[in-house]
Amino acid sequence: MDGMHRTPIAPLDVEIDGVGKYVPASSVDELTALLTCLEWPDKSPREFHRALVSSFDALDHVVEPQVAREAFVDAAHATGMHVLPDDMAEIRKAG
Repeated sequence: MDGMHRTPIAPLDVEIDGVGKYVPASSVDELTALLTCLEWPDKSPREFHRALVSSFDALDHVVEPQVAREAFVDAAHATGMHVLPDDMAEIRKAG
């Protein structure tokens, strides 16, 4: 992504490639890449489509980057993935 404009977000790590295997993201660009990658487990839920649209809207400066991040977290949760640091309290409680 060198030389490209990046739209920053509060950093997160998503458990996308199996239990305990986290991938970091710190920009809307990276959220969009994760949503469109082959590893994303299920692209049919409404939350996935909302996250994808929100990501594109954030890249176009139609919505704030935080909106795209929140939609991404919802989409990840809809497929059973954990997102750090958002899910830390839940993970600690289960541990």
